[in-house]
Amino acid sequence: MSRVKKEDTVMIISGKDRGKKGKVLKTFPSEKKIIVEGVNFTKKHQRPTNQYREGGIIERESPIYVSKVMVVCPNCNKPTRVAHKILENGEKVRSCKKCGEIIDKV
Repeated sequence: MSRVKKEDTVMIISGKDRGKKGKVLKTFPSEKKIIVEGVNFTKKHQRPTNQYREGGIIERESPIYVSKVMVVCPNCNKPTRVAHKILENGEKVRSCKKCGEIIDKV
């Protein structure tokens, strides 16, 4: 079970974007990277490929290592580490280390 999933709100804890919050757009579990909305922009020089796609310099989000982010708890609204709990019905869920509330939407 991953500690960061798509649609989670995360805070960047190191690097040039330190302190920024954003939503996870995409995860790459095999590479241990994620793409966060509004964080780690890079410029890509793109050639116009057809009549619909324009060329030029395009800014877009690049992947960032999962170790550089912390999940923001929806309950206490603080960046926190993720604990794993097993509920009575046998389901494994993520929970906040600070307040103990469940992070996963049940």
